Amino acid sequence: MDLRAAIRTIPDYPKPGIQFRDITTLLADARAFRQAVDELVQPFAGLKIDKVAGIEARGFILGGAVAHQLSAGFVPLRKKGKLPHKTRSVEYALEYGSDALEVHLDAFVAGERIMLVDDLIATGGTALAAVDLLRQGGAEIVAAAFVVDLPELGGAAKLAAAGVPVSTLVDFSGH
Repeated sequence: MDLRAAIRTIPDYPKPGIQFRDITTLLADARAFRQAVDELVQPFAGLKIDKVAGIEARGFILGGAVAHQLSAGFVPLRKKGKLPHKTRSVEYALEYGSDALEVHLDAFVAGERIMLVDDLIATGGTALAAVDLLRQGGAEIVAAAFVVDLPELGGAAKLAAAGVPVSTLVDFSGH
C-alpha cells in the first residue's frame, strides 16, 4: 500500500501557503495504520529499546502502537502544564514565539534506551527539544521515527547531526 495516498493534504492550513499533511486519514484506514506502525518499528526491531517517547498528540497514537510492537514502555511528552506529577521541562523556539515540552521525572531512568516517535518532522524544533528533554534525564536516544518528512525544512538532518538515527516513511516536498 502507498502510505502517501493515505495521507490527506489540506492546502493553506493553518495559514496561506502551507500544505498541511493530515495523517488522521491514515490512522482511520486499518491497513495503512498497521503498515505505518510496522514500517516505523522495522528499522529498529533488533535494538534493545526500553521506552518509546511520543510527542503530543499524534505521537501518542503512533508511539503507543510502536511501543506495543517493541514490547517497550511508553513515555508521553506533553505541552506545559498537562502532566499531573513532578516534571522536567524544556522551552524551544517556534516561528511565532516559544513553547515547552514536559515529561514526568519518573517516566524513565537514566541509561534507558529511548526511541522518539511523532507523525511529522519539519524544521525539527519540537523533536530537538524532545531529545534535549530526554537527554537531560540521562536517556540514550537510540532512534527517532516519523511517518512524514518535509526534507526541505531540514529537521531530519538536524536530528541526525545531533547524533540521533532518523527514519521516515514518506517525504513531501514543499511546506
